[in-house]
Amino acid sequence: MKVSLQSEITLYPLSIRKDKKNYIVEEPISGDFFELPEISVDAIQRLEKGENLAAIEKALKEHYPEEEVDIIEFVEQLVELGLVQLVDGVQVHREKEKQAKSESGFLWIPQWMGRIFFNSIINKVYLLLLVSNIFILILNPEFFPHYKDIFLFDSMMLNVLTYLLISLVLIVIHEFGHILAIRSHDLPAKLSIGNRLIFIVFETDLTQAWKLDPKKRNILYLAGMSFEQIILFLSFIFMLLYPNASFVGIVSIIVLDIFIKSIYQCCFYMKTDVYYVVENVTGCYNLMESGKVYLRSFLKKQRKSAKDHKEMFQDEWNLVRIYSVFYIIGVFLTLLLTVVYFIPQLYYMITTVYLNIMGAGDRAAFWDAIAFLIQTMLMLILLVYLARKKRREN
Repeated sequence: MKVSLQSEITLYPLSIRKDKKNYIVEEPISGDFFELPEISVDAIQRLEKGENLAAIEKALKEHYPEEEVDIIEFVEQLVELGLVQLVDGVQVHREKEKQAKSESGFLWIPQWMGRIFFNSIINKVYLLLLVSNIFILILNPEFFPHYKDIFLFDSMMLNVLTYLLISLVLIVIHEFGHILAIRSHDLPAKLSIGNRLIFIVFETDLTQAWKLDPKKRNILYLAGMSFEQIILFLSFIFMLLYPNASFVGIVSIIVLDIFIKSIYQCCFYMKTDVYYVVENVTGCYNLMESGKVYLRSFLKKQRKSAKDHKEMFQDEWNLVRIYSVFYIIGVFLTLLLTVVYFIPQLYYMITTVYLNIMGAGDRAAFWDAIAFLIQTMLMLILLVYLARKKRREN
């Protein structure tokens, strides 16, 4: 379908809202959101008023003399984004479908229930709990999680099942925090399953959060970690009051799991909840992509000059450089967790299972080791399936 300066363009109904730097444009039928600069929004508003393309191009060149204006190319981009309904009265074919599942996600949870957990007062309580948990950990270094905390039983299969069950429950609580937070604004949410590195995770689709102001979006992104702070605080209190209780082993696993996941939230080479908060606060919604380009340039023989990078990232230059530092720090944090926790845990499990298979233990220990190997294979198959599914979707 060819577009010319004489073409009549009809857009789908769009919702436009000013954000920190640019504008957020929502296309309600597909549920998609786009970040567009002022000149693009000006062009869209003129199209909605029915102005012809030649007049729009002339007006834009006058109002934005420093910008390169090509209205035909812009309209073609709108067509690719699925924002154009008709060109010269002809329906534009698109493969988008209305996101019915997303719109109906968890609407059975009333808005008032979400507001019980997320309001101006309770949000400050979550921050207080975070500070309290840090102080408790500093004053009680024995609460610092150890890699052997997950090995409560002689049975390795039972150890893994216990840890996976506790981790699953904590993941559900984390995601339910996101769901309650977005429901407090009477918006829908969709829950899916995926993976992050070697971990199987549930993921709450917070796309509808783009309807909100940046400050309110931050609460949605931090909602899961807020619920974790409650659990961590209660766990520390239990360990303080009942240090010798038989149940303290389970509590130690809870602390270990939340501790590791909290560290991972600070690994900015992944799009974690904290990463989205940083994007949201800075108003730079492509930090990771720009950071990768910036870091990749140092691996090339022909390095770009500082001036070239400044032109590439424009006003985001300083943010990209700072993010790149934290990107590298995140990689080192992952390596540190691997060395301190995962490698020792893996070594302990492998040596125990190997000895049991070779007959160091009794018959029960032998079959426990076999069951553990089968269990591990099933987990790896599931991880591979989720990774391939994610790759196909992207």
